[in-house]
Amino acid sequence: MLGQLITSFIAAAGFGVLFNAPKRSLLHCGWIGMLGWILYYWLSAYQHVDEVPSTLAAAFLVGVLSQHCARVFKTPIIIFDVSGIIPLVPGGLAYDAMRNFVENEYNIALQLAAKAFLISGAIAIGLVFSEVINQLIRRRMRKASLFLK
Repeated sequence: MLGQLITSFIAAAGFGVLFNAPKRSLLHCGWIGMLGWILYYWLSAYQHVDEVPSTLAAAFLVGVLSQHCARVFKTPIIIFDVSGIIPLVPGGLAYDAMRNFVENEYNIALQLAAKAFLISGAIAIGLVFSEVINQLIRRRMRKASLFLK
C-alpha cells in the first residue's frame, strides 16, 4: 500500500512538473492524484467494486478536490484536474490492447480496448459530474444569499 501511495503521488506531481504547474501547487497536485488513486485502489481491491465504477468515484473525488484547491490557491482548475487523473489513466490497458491487435489476438484486444474506453469515459464523466454538482451548489448558495438580503 505504501508503494501505491508513493508512486501515485510521484506520478501526479511529476506530471504537474511536465504540465508547467506553479511550484507552490505541485505538492497539492501530488496529493490529489494520490487520494484519487487510493480511493480507486480501495474500492477495487478491498470492496470488490468493478474498475469502471471505482474509476468514476476516484475521478469525482479528484474533481472535487481540484475545485477546492483551485479556489484556495487561485489557480486554474485544469492544473489540478489533469495532474490528479494521471494515476487513473488506463495506459497499460491500452498498450495491452494494441499489442494484442498486432499479435492477431482480436478477441482479447477488443475486450481490453473496450475496458480502456469505459475507464476513460468514467474519468471524463467523474470530472464533469463533480463540476455539475459544484455549479448546482454554487447556484443554490447564491439564491439563498439573495433571499436572505
